[in-house]
Amino acid sequence: MTRQTILANARLILPDRVVTGRLHLEGDRIAGIAPGEGVPAGAEDCGGDWVAPGLVELHTDNLERHIEPRPKVDWPHAAALVAHDAELAGCGITTVFDAMRVGSNPGGKRRYLPYARRLASELLELRGAGALRISHFLHLRAEICSETLPEEMDAFGPEDRVGIVSLMDHTPGQRQFRDLSKLRAYVSGKVGMTEAEFVEHVAELKELRARHGDAHERHAVAAAQGYGAVLASHDDTTAAHVAASAANGVRLAEFPTTEEAARACRAAGIPVMMGAPNLIRGGSHSGNVAAQDLAAAGLLDILSSDYVPAALLLGAVRLGRLWDDMARGLATVTRAPAEAAGLSDRGALIEGRRADVIRFGERAGVPMVQGVWVRGARVA
Repeated sequence: MTRQTILANARLILPDRVVTGRLHLEGDRIAGIAPGEGVPAGAEDCGGDWVAPGLVELHTDNLERHIEPRPKVDWPHAAALVAHDAELAGCGITTVFDAMRVGSNPGGKRRYLPYARRLASELLELRGAGALRISHFLHLRAEICSETLPEEMDAFGPEDRVGIVSLMDHTPGQRQFRDLSKLRAYVSGKVGMTEAEFVEHVAELKELRARHGDAHERHAVAAAQGYGAVLASHDDTTAAHVAASAANGVRLAEFPTTEEAARACRAAGIPVMMGAPNLIRGGSHSGNVAAQDLAAAGLLDILSSDYVPAALLLGAVRLGRLWDDMARGLATVTRAPAEAAGLSDRGALIEGRRADVIRFGERAGVPMVQGVWVRGARVA
């Protein structure tokens, strides 16, 4: 028999409005939407809870936290992947683009090695075995300031579900870390770098950028085209940065650092994504533009949980309150990211779409996930 679920007496967050009604899931699709407070026999009474599309996460570093829970601790990858998947499902995320670094520095003073190809293969193997609860795609973070970017990217192909490639230029003194004191505080806190080591680190990254930067950027752009992936910029700061991004074919701007860059993105038709932790904390940990300021200016299109999975739903609800429009707030974590990633089968409560759905209530202003369905099957 075909699996059926009816979520009734719910506040349904539709693409352009909220209505009280019921949602009918049949098999792996949304089969019907009907208004009204009634609870048919066999339906789940949601008691006025919100029912929304499953959340779509385009950029999360959460998997890296699971594979390296402490500095220099390499956790078993299969166990890390399963735990990461379960955590996201519990937060209402039903589609994720797992961010993995490509581009390493095996010969540098601050040595770091390739890992993405092996981790991606393990992820795809688990997915093929049906071991994961939610839908996983790859997001390759192309580190321009590295030694090994081309060969690492060449190890991937169109069969690998690479959905996004982001151009990550972490040259000190520009973009995310224009203020070197912010970079110093970040690396000192993360890896305990001394002042002398920090000076050497900055010089090394600048030298890598001068030696490889332009060629690596060209290679990453070409690789994204070969994969059929969406190309994203990262930390655009000026209108000139945005113009260069647009010329490369960028279709998503991750975390622009200034209002100037966000406005240039809007003019170029490039959706702006900001971090939900930035929104919730009231500012950027790097001292860059606040997500709430861009939201107030109408320049924020998409939220990412970045490094806190639970921030995604909380941030969307905060935007719904800020804009006095819960449909618009939830669109930043459902419809808008799905469209930016080229996924036309999910991200909205529309008949015929994938039955990726969440139910949540609120306690003390915090959204509490009550149920998660992926392709119509309950996973959390």
